[in-house]
Amino acid sequence: MIPIDQGGGGYTPQSQPFPKTKLSVRSLLFPISSLCRPFSSRSLHRWLRSLVVAQFLLPTILLAQEPMPSDAIAFEQQQKWTEAAQAWKAVTARNPNDAAAFAALGVDLARLQKYDDAASAYRKALKLNARLPGIQLNLGLAEYKQQRWEAAATAFRATLAVDPKNTQAQTLLGMSYYASRKFELAAQYLEPASKADPANAELHQRLAESCLWAKKAECAMEEFRMLLQQSPDSAPTHFLMGQALDALGKPDEAIAELEAAVRIAPKEPNLHYALGNMHWKAQQYDEAKKEFELELALNPNHEQALTLLADIEWKNDNPDAALPLLQKAIRANKNFRLAYVELGAIYLAQNDYKQAEPAILQAIKLEPGEPDAHYQLGRLYKATGRKAEAEKELAKVRELRKKADESVAEKMPAAAATEPADKNKN
Repeated sequence: MIPIDQGGGGYTPQSQPFPKTKLSVRSLLFPISSLCRPFSSRSLHRWLRSLVVAQFLLPTILLAQEPMPSDAIAFEQQQKWTEAAQAWKAVTARNPNDAAAFAALGVDLARLQKYDDAASAYRKALKLNARLPGIQLNLGLAEYKQQRWEAAATAFRATLAVDPKNTQAQTLLGMSYYASRKFELAAQYLEPASKADPANAELHQRLAESCLWAKKAECAMEEFRMLLQQSPDSAPTHFLMGQALDALGKPDEAIAELEAAVRIAPKEPNLHYALGNMHWKAQQYDEAKKEFELELALNPNHEQALTLLADIEWKNDNPDAALPLLQKAIRANKNFRLAYVELGAIYLAQNDYKQAEPAILQAIKLEPGEPDAHYQLGRLYKATGRKAEAEKELAKVRELRKKADESVAEKMPAAAATEPADKNKN
């Protein structure tokens, strides 16, 4: 996106008065040929007058040789951005308090894709005159182009504080929040922007994703439905629709959407895993196994598919097939916690405490706030006669589960808590 012009806030210099006669430094010097003949009184007087004129006109002539604002504007009209930027630099060097010149310099630097330098020029302009039209928006654009999302968001917020109906700033602020994974804020700004531009599919896609990841499933569903009406063969949209339906507790509908995504793009990474994961959660292990194997055919080191496939093998009483899958998952991602939990659980079931303990401890080290690894460690301590340590771990499990339940309760809508009281009133 090309930065906006400084409409109304650009540099409009006054015309400069120049002498109408053609003068040069050379014409003001005493001719060399005069040295070859005797001075006359009249010649001497003429020479002295020339020196006096030179004393007053020479600074004006030298100044006229330096770039002026009119030169910079002329270069811009010819789309000679480099020359225009150089001219504005000369202007700001002569007058470091010229806010409009710094703003115009920023625009030309941005056109040259020198966004860091452009942002610096805009900040100087802002320091001199914070009321220049469009300056905050231009600064935000320069920061956005450099993926400096927080700085961009700050500038776009400042733009909206002055001009709340500026849809460009509103959209870019939402996109800045989306890029910095602040999805709830992203949805807040992208929703009105998408309503103002209903044909912009990319904008609606980002809004749908923001709603989904901000756990606003209904908002996500509405956007995905609209996107599917516009493009029914979009595998990514079917995929995300499936995620939204899963969040709403509609597993059958979610599976149907993921199956549609797989039909459209059978070789797209992660689609088979997502479908397999839905079958796995529904305890449809045969269907899940098939999808995990298809995912691994595309990506042999997919750690989630390897781990859940191992879990299915373990549930089918086939630990010899499960263990190599988990070991491969850990080689693919040494920080994948769930693989260590599964590995420790299998070793524990086989009474191989020596190998079970380091696997479970590693899982706790990676994510100490997850109760499943503490539960496995408590079982291991109990099996090895360390009753006090076992009780400590099991108490930790109860504490973590209680916190999880309280967290869920805090996120419940307020209406849900008041519903029984409202019924009693009727």
